[in-house]
Amino acid sequence: MTATYIRPLADEGLGLSEIGGKGQSLARLASAGLPAPNGFHITTAAYDDFITENDLENRIKSELATLSNPAPQATDQVASAIAGLITSHEIPPAIATAVEQAYRQFGSVPVAVRSSATAEDLPDASFAGQQETFLNISGIDQLLDAVRQCWASLWTARAIAYRTQHQIQSDKISLAIVVQQLIDADASGIVFTADPVTGDDSVIEINAAWGLGEAVVGGLVTPDTITVERSSGRIMRTVINTKTIMTQLTDGGGTTTQAVPSDRQDAPALTVPQAQRLVDLAIMVEDLFKDPMDIEWCRRGDQLFILQARPITTAVHPDPWNDSRSGDFLWTNTNVGEAIPDVMTPATWSMVQVFLTDAMATASIPPYVGYGRIGGRIYLNVSVMMTLSAAVGVSEKRYRSLTEEVFGRLPDDLEIPPVKARRLDIFRAVAPMALHVLREARRDVKVLDAYLAKHPTLCDHRRAEIATITRPAELADLWSTVLSPEFHRVSWMLSAATRSSGASFITTRKRLQDLVGDAAANALTAGLGSQAGQLASLGLLDGLEQLAAGEIDRDTFNRRYGHRGPHEFEISLPRPGEDPDWIDRQLAERAASGASYRDLLRAQEEKRNEAWAELEQRHPVQAKILHHQLRVWAKISRDRERARSEVIRYFWVLRAYALRAGELTGLGDDIFLLDKAEIVRVLDRETISPRLIKQRRVAYQSYSALPPYPALIRGTFNPYVWAADPNRRSDLFIEGRVNEADVAVRGFPGSAGVVEAPVRVLSDAADGAALQPGEVLVTTVTNVGWTPLFPRAAAVITDVGAPLSHAAIVARELGIPAVVGCGNATMRLKTGDRVRVDGTAGIVEVLR
Repeated sequence: MTATYIRPLADEGLGLSEIGGKGQSLARLASAGLPAPNGFHITTAAYDDFITENDLENRIKSELATLSNPAPQATDQVASAIAGLITSHEIPPAIATAVEQAYRQFGSVPVAVRSSATAEDLPDASFAGQQETFLNISGIDQLLDAVRQCWASLWTARAIAYRTQHQIQSDKISLAIVVQQLIDADASGIVFTADPVTGDDSVIEINAAWGLGEAVVGGLVTPDTITVERSSGRIMRTVINTKTIMTQLTDGGGTTTQAVPSDRQDAPALTVPQAQRLVDLAIMVEDLFKDPMDIEWCRRGDQLFILQARPITTAVHPDPWNDSRSGDFLWTNTNVGEAIPDVMTPATWSMVQVFLTDAMATASIPPYVGYGRIGGRIYLNVSVMMTLSAAVGVSEKRYRSLTEEVFGRLPDDLEIPPVKARRLDIFRAVAPMALHVLREARRDVKVLDAYLAKHPTLCDHRRAEIATITRPAELADLWSTVLSPEFHRVSWMLSAATRSSGASFITTRKRLQDLVGDAAANALTAGLGSQAGQLASLGLLDGLEQLAAGEIDRDTFNRRYGHRGPHEFEISLPRPGEDPDWIDRQLAERAASGASYRDLLRAQEEKRNEAWAELEQRHPVQAKILHHQLRVWAKISRDRERARSEVIRYFWVLRAYALRAGELTGLGDDIFLLDKAEIVRVLDRETISPRLIKQRRVAYQSYSALPPYPALIRGTFNPYVWAADPNRRSDLFIEGRVNEADVAVRGFPGSAGVVEAPVRVLSDAADGAALQPGEVLVTTVTNVGWTPLFPRAAAVITDVGAPLSHAAIVARELGIPAVVGCGNATMRLKTGDRVRVDGTAGIVEVLR
């Protein structure tokens, strides 16, 4: 026998085939200088020669051949027989001598003897816990016996079953052994560099308990849990559990379970500095392996050791950006989802958070935030908003009524679970901010017109300035000194414009509805832009009309409207003003349709005038009051739309900044997988882990491949499980209930009128050329980028929406019937179906 039986711990040798999965991991740790306990490998050649010298191969095969019955009892019998074959034979002298020499050179100290199979600690099958580890082994006799026991553990019933499950052939495997200096640990545990269930890579989680790690790994003790924010190293949450037992070494070898002294049971097993150093080590391990890792560690005194590291293999789907796991809340994206319909990249989400924090400064009850992400998509927390309303005396019934126009009518049997916060605590947390916001809004609204008039020129200048920057540090400085303050400023201006109207339009609409009904109320409130200037929601249509008539040129169109589009908040995607072909496509589709935007507006104006005449005749006093209120509201609405448009214009500046950062750092489009703080740090020459970028790309792509989620979500929502259900509902999800979609298609009356026409189902505004004049447009949700399609549509049907959603407002302006917020339209309707759309009643009937 001339094989190599021993290798130093840091020597990978021939890799997996010679030192196994665990051994290869430890060799990489040791060779990288990470604090793994010193030791050596007993290679697979020792196991292979042991089997050959003792003529055990055919006998093992014979035992496995009897395993036709996969029942646990049969597997146990075969496993016991094979283990007996191995433990009853002597280790050949050449192998025993090589092991003894390595052990004596090592100092003959107490050691840990760890099995390392050739099918272990792999990226897609960790094999964790399938083979044995023996602790506190002293002397050559104990060591050789532990070696035989490790070899035998290759054939436990659990290992045989696991290999069968993962289709690993038993005759293709072998086993190496790692012998390491034993650390008599004061504390031990596991650190995960990503959530093993969700794949969330934004946090690192540490489990820690007293003594050796066996009590933690074996689930005998509930460890302390420390959750650390990866990007900042900040400890987000610490849970100190009562730790009643621990694993300790015994004098005669091996380990035992003992009671933890009472004065240590509720004490933390790690100090804050120790936890932070452990996080640093964990990130170094992760960067070494370029995968999320499950790392076993221990501490002796103040010194930390890495005992094992294996890839995390338990996360079936990456689900890191999911705030539905934060508690039992009701979420909606009926309003905000039309503005931001996409899965957001980390860069976009970090920018959107700035905007929402400023524009919705009083919509949170710390620590509960009024908005969040579910599966990477934006949602508003209805529970937080209703709890805030209740604190100022608004009943739930009144709250539901006031928000119906914006969020749609919530089902009567749908409970809104409140946030658990005392009224006094809410006032203490929110009142100071509310007073500050009101003061700022009163100040800003006075200069709103002047600010909005100058803002387009400022944005053009800023994008040009960004393009000239050549040094990363200069771009980082521009963010902190110029871009970030300007971004906050335009967000505050939107807040000022929004707060100046309060709930006036909603209450005025409700008064109209009570007087004349829904259909007439919609006609009366349509076309308000003509009284105070064009609504920004119709800007693209108006601009294309002017461009087609030769009233403006392309440069003017791009300056005025090029920032608006179907994905206008997502900074990783180009604006229409960046796409030279976009205008050509829109003009060609407009010319082919023969539909005139201005003709539609004129027709709708006639209907509105008729409705006003009837109202003035039937209710002259109320009509005079309401006409004045709507005229005032029209201006407020226009200002709010203008402010929102300027926020979106600044998102084009943010896109230019991110693109330039990608160029100057060499990250290219990967820059969009970093948040705003990380972009600044990478501009300041900090290195960002490629593995982190890879994980986020996988999460983003995985979420983006799913259909849009339900408009209403209560409780914990798994987007992958939901998407896999062929009977899923796309309007409502309630955790713990059967959520089967309704067969009927019904929603909210968005715009009055009845139409019978064929359906065209579209998932993206970019596919708008497929919509033929006179077809019914059916889609999940619309926003400004969809507006150029409306003049061609006979009617509009959406899954997501409410009476004041984009689809409803634009359809009313143009006199097109619309049914919004159906929830299941894109699932139940197919292109070519002939339908009857009743926008007055909110009903869609399939005629086939």
